[in-house]
Amino acid sequence: MPPSLTSPFVVLADDLTSAADGAAPFRRSGHRARVVLTAGPEGGESGQAREYGDGVTAVDLGSRNAGAAEAAARTERAAREAARAGAGLLLKTVDSTLRGHVAAELRAALAGSGRRTAIVAPAFPAEGRTTVRGVQYVHGVRVDASAFARDPAHPVRSADLADVLPEAVLVESDGLSRCGDSDRVVVCSAATDADLDALVAAVPRPEEVLWVGSPGLSDALARRYPRHPATPPPALPPVRRPLAVVGSAHPASRRQLVALRTTGTTALHTPEERAGDPAALLRRLTAEVREAVAAGLADGLVLTGGETAAAVLHALGATGFELYDEPEPGIARAVLRGPAAPALPVLVKAGGFGDDTTLLRLTGLLAGGAVRG
Repeated sequence: MPPSLTSPFVVLADDLTSAADGAAPFRRSGHRARVVLTAGPEGGESGQAREYGDGVTAVDLGSRNAGAAEAAARTERAAREAARAGAGLLLKTVDSTLRGHVAAELRAALAGSGRRTAIVAPAFPAEGRTTVRGVQYVHGVRVDASAFARDPAHPVRSADLADVLPEAVLVESDGLSRCGDSDRVVVCSAATDADLDALVAAVPRPEEVLWVGSPGLSDALARRYPRHPATPPPALPPVRRPLAVVGSAHPASRRQLVALRTTGTTALHTPEERAGDPAALLRRLTAEVREAVAAGLADGLVLTGGETAAAVLHALGATGFELYDEPEPGIARAVLRGPAAPALPVLVKAGGFGDDTTLLRLTGLLAGGAVRG
């Protein structure tokens, strides 16, 4: 029987979809789970106080598109705050394709939290993202040879975690029993959920290390440390007019949008070819979403892409959301929260997640249908 851990559990994420991905598995294992925004609508920190209650709080630092120094500063402040709040599990999310300020934020989280060891496991097997001998792959292709190497904001330069984190050591799960006893960054290979379960089970004092990973690691931690009895989920208002909102330029999102259009389902999206100012395009998109909600044309949203999702929440006056469930791996269903926000049901996913019919399934789910593979 795994040891019990005290709440709060804290997840620190660089964008909104990563925060949702990090929290959602814990909702499934019985914990109350919520996501809070701390970046303002223009990208700077909002100054909103973070409250860590019972359950899991995932903090969107909004640092994915900040500079490395600013991203590190936000992460260190948040990690220090989580430590003062008495965080049991502390998870720093990283993108499963290694986009973003992976090294800068990991080092900042270690410094702020006061923990000595970071255990790094970015694999997300359910989405085909694996770590083999310290090298990151997506569906068998090195991430630096995949579409993520051409990401317009954060192209992946190297798939080898030895390049990303030169100070790290590669350790297999049977060598993790001593983790926490020294100052080091440990990279763990994993190709299956069973591999992730094994590495989580091998760490004897999970509250003393900084966990660093993607939804695959969140899943493994949630399986290992469930809550009994489970906390009831929030009430989920009915949806009759779902609206898909796509701001991601990733090819997977664009294929999903094409499939969705064949059904006549309403969708708002940024242009596939980004000729204009990206910030202006996003402002235009979020203004259209706000108008659709205000006019009663949409009473539930499917949000694709972390930056897009955060911008939509700001436009609707939301300060975050409370998780209802995780209907598919890496996809969170929730209800908006905030003194000025409508209590809309939302589904949130990263732009690169899912197959060609994912948006189609999710809009059907939002309107009361079933999720089918």
